Amino acid sequence: MAGKSAESLAEFAARHGLTQSAARPPLRTYVRELWQRRTFIWTFASAKSMSMYTSSRLGQVWQVLTPLLNAAVYYLVFGLLLGVNKGVTNYTAFLITGVFVFTFTQRSLTAGARSIGNNLSLIRALHFPRASLPFAHVLVELQQLLISMAVLAVIVLATGEPITWRWLLLVPALALQLIFNMGISLAIARVGAFVRDIQQLLPFITRAWLYFSGIFFMTASLAERDTLRDYPWVGDLLQANPASVYIELVRIALIDSYRGDLAAYGWGYAHLWWYALAWALVAFIGGFWYFYRAEARYGRG
Repeated sequence: MAGKSAESLAEFAARHGLTQSAARPPLRTYVRELWQRRTFIWTFASAKSMSMYTSSRLGQVWQVLTPLLNAAVYYLVFGLLLGVNKGVTNYTAFLITGVFVFTFTQRSLTAGARSIGNNLSLIRALHFPRASLPFAHVLVELQQLLISMAVLAVIVLATGEPITWRWLLLVPALALQLIFNMGISLAIARVGAFVRDIQQLLPFITRAWLYFSGIFFMTASLAERDTLRDYPWVGDLLQANPASVYIELVRIALIDSYRGDLAAYGWGYAHLWWYALAWALVAFIGGFWYFYRAEARYGRG
């Protein structure tokens, strides 16, 4: 009547056997589709990693040079001027390890926030699990981290630390951090897809997180400070900080003298593995479920 119909779009689609192209599949199907696209995720990450610094003269060197320059500034401010290096035998390795490991989480979070918004043309052109994009962006940061770890190993050896069997603990420590990073990247990817302002807030959030993650100071020494002696829960809270947990595990694995520094405070570290495992599982399961629930909405509008 007058070019109008009382039939709704849903009824019209049902009558003609049409289905929604971007409908969210069942969770088991979604996970299976993600696994089937593992080659695409890794190839996409590798291509993006290679193209990141093609326009600069030093290329991939900047991926290591940037955190090293940051560490140099932090050493000047916190190590020399403020003197927070007390109680740490090898402060150079201590600081650079913290900066490298935190940068992995920081850059994964930032990349996750942009992973959907920066790939709208790909999302609208092809049908694939949207979680592939945050995963790929975290793998880009993992590839860069592996280069940083090679440089870090040289620095640790150059500062007088020996190679021990504990270096093997780097593998599970970084694997748990990778799982944690994927989880928070998925969560922030959903937020960033619909609230673009989060990209402006993230630098302030990650900077605050940086200062509370024990990168510049020894977390175990906090309980000995007069200002915190009556508030032991503050030290416990900082030790449970996920960024601090993964940093400490890498330090303990790489820096032999640091284990002696911890022993001087009577501080054990076996509980850190439980923290690391718990944070990895909570972040990944929670982040994946949160991202998956909005699967059909990405790329619209």
